[in-house]
Amino acid sequence: MGEQPIFSTRAHVFQIDPNTKKNWVPTSKHAVTVSYFFDCTRSVYRIISLDGSKAIINSTITPNMTFTKTSQKFGQWADSRANTVYGLGFSSESQLAKFAEKFAEFKEAARLAKEKSQEKMELSSTPSQQESIPGDLLSPLSPDTINGTELERVTPDTPQHIEARAEPSHKTLPPSHSSSSMNKHWEAELEALKGNNAKLTAALLESSANVKQWKQQLGAYQEEAERLHKRVTELECVSGQTTVIKSQKTELNQTIEELEAALKAKEEELERLKEEVETANGFQFKKESLSQKLQDTESRNQALEARLSELEQRLEGQQQEREAFRDSLRSLLELLDGKIFELTELRDTLGKLLESS
Repeated sequence: MGEQPIFSTRAHVFQIDPNTKKNWVPTSKHAVTVSYFFDCTRSVYRIISLDGSKAIINSTITPNMTFTKTSQKFGQWADSRANTVYGLGFSSESQLAKFAEKFAEFKEAARLAKEKSQEKMELSSTPSQQESIPGDLLSPLSPDTINGTELERVTPDTPQHIEARAEPSHKTLPPSHSSSSMNKHWEAELEALKGNNAKLTAALLESSANVKQWKQQLGAYQEEAERLHKRVTELECVSGQTTVIKSQKTELNQTIEELEAALKAKEEELERLKEEVETANGFQFKKESLSQKLQDTESRNQALEARLSELEQRLEGQQQEREAFRDSLRSLLELLDGKIFELTELRDTLGKLLESS
C-alpha cells in the first residue's frame, strides 16, 4: 500500500539558519499542512510538509530524535540526516501538545520496529555464519554471546595454571610432575585462547550483523533517494503547469486567512453582543422590579389621596361648623352687649332715682 498519512495538522514551518545556527528562517509564508506518514512495507515513519509542490519538510523519524517544546506554541527537532533543525509554530497550545504526543508515539514505534528488524536479521544471519566456523571454536559460544552480550568463559583449569606457576618458587618437582604441570599449563593456555577466540568470533558475528543491517539501511536510503529524485523530476516537469495553480492556491490561502480573521472578528462581536444581551436582560429584570415597585407605590398613593380627600372633606365640614359656631357666638355677644347696655342704663336710672330720693 506504500506510505499513508496517519495524522495531519497545520503550522508555520521554520528551519535553522545554516550559517549562524541560531536564527530561524521561515520556509512557508503561511500555515501549511504537516503530516505524519507511515510506510508499512519498511516500517518507517516520516514527517512531510508541502508548500505548493515544494517539499519543505521530509524527515524520517529515528529512535534517537527528540521533539522539544521551546514555548507554549513552538516546538523543534533535529534531523542529522538532513543536517538541519526543523521548527513548527502552532496556533494553539493543544495542537503543539498533540503533535508532540504523536512524535513520541511514532518514535517509540520506530524503535520497536528497528529492534524487531535487528532480531530478525540476527536470527537469519546466525546459522549461516555458524556453519563457516570450525567446531572447536563454536563450542564455547552461546546465544548470549552471538547477540552481542558480554559472556566470559572461565575454564576450570585456570586456577591450576596459576598454581603451576607458583609451585616452582617453593620447591623442585620431579620430572614426571613437571611434565604434567607443563601439560596443564599448555591446556590452560589453549583454553584461554579458545575463550579469546570465542569472544572475537562473537564480536565478528555482531559486526557482520551490523554491517548487513547497515547495508540494508543504505539500500533503503538509496531507494528513498531514487524515489525522491523521480518525484523531483516529475515535479519539475509539471512545475510550468503548476505555477498558475500555486498562485491560485496562494490567493485562496490568503482568502481563507482573511475569512478566518473575519470569522474571528464576528465571533468576538457575537461574544460582545451576548454580553450586551445579558446586560440588557439584567436591566430588564431591574426594570420589571422597579415597575412593580412603582405600581405598588401608585396604589399606595391612590389610597393616600383618597384618605387625604376624605380628611379635606372632614376638615371643610369642621371649618363650616366652626364658622357657624363663631357666628352664633357673635350673635350672642351682640345680644349680650345690648343687654349690658340696657342694664347700664337701668343702673344709671336707678342711681339717679336713688340720688333724687
